[in-house]
Amino acid sequence: MKLNDLRPASGSKKPRIRKGRGVGSGKGKTAGRGTRGCNSRSGGGVRPGYEGGQMPLHRRLPKRGFTNIFKKNINIINIRDLTRFGGGDLVDAATLIRSGLIRRKGDGIKLLAHGDISYPLTIRLNRVSESARKKIEAAGGTIEFETYNGAPK
Repeated sequence: MKLNDLRPASGSKKPRIRKGRGVGSGKGKTAGRGTRGCNSRSGGGVRPGYEGGQMPLHRRLPKRGFTNIFKKNINIINIRDLTRFGGGDLVDAATLIRSGLIRRKGDGIKLLAHGDISYPLTIRLNRVSESARKKIEAAGGTIEFETYNGAPK
């Protein structure tokens, strides 16, 4: 066998169908779309979820629950997450985003007390739980409150 003898397996390759190229081609004139209707037209087709005029599923199902449009998006971090910072470091929103602990500020960041810390840190956030504040201050650190979107703690 030589390279010039290589052929695809028989039946594995079909010729491309050229639609709309004359009635003798078998797919001419309407190009297999039929004569009338939405899908025969240029740009035709229906939106996702359309059921041919039947009441769509998303409208047949009952509405449930409640979405609070005034909800605050508060990021949560714990004291155990602060072990990646060295003693005396400043921990604020920009530092937390750079380190990958949070993605964006949102409506604020709250520090909770899960975990322990043994070295001082300067924390500059707008929300800190009371027990987290005690642990930070017991380790020699300080807490400074910052305002986000014009609203302090």
